[in-house]
Amino acid sequence: MKNWKLLLPLFALILVLAACGGQADTAVAPEAPASDTALQELGQEVDVHTTYDIQNHDDVYVLDVREQYEYDEKHIPNVNLLPMSEIEGRLDEIPTDKEVIITCRSGNRSGQVTQFLRQNGFDNVHNMQGGIVAWEEAGYPVES
Repeated sequence: MKNWKLLLPLFALILVLAACGGQADTAVAPEAPASDTALQELGQEVDVHTTYDIQNHDDVYVLDVREQYEYDEKHIPNVNLLPMSEIEGRLDEIPTDKEVIITCRSGNRSGQVTQFLRQNGFDNVHNMQGGIVAWEEAGYPVES
């Protein structure tokens, strides 16, 4: 009876080592560029991490709908500016052959613009949740 008590710690150690056996290499492989299929499967809402991952893809156009003064204070690098107040008169400037990620300060205006564009035939537009506020909170770069 005493022998099993001596074996219990050894058995526990074996279980711990077995559970950790495949965990030694924790390095994460870099993600592959977004595929066209992945881009076509974007939902109406996208998070900042997805936007960051796909923003430089040839088939992605990031659109900031804030006003010029807000853009001048800080903006996402390589973003395109088209203020919300000018959207209706400049629809022809919004690509129809790319996935368009729309952003603003907090996600409110960009959500409204996304809805407006979808009601006007754009099925390639997506609202970036949380706007530049969430972008900065995630630690992504901004320019001024």
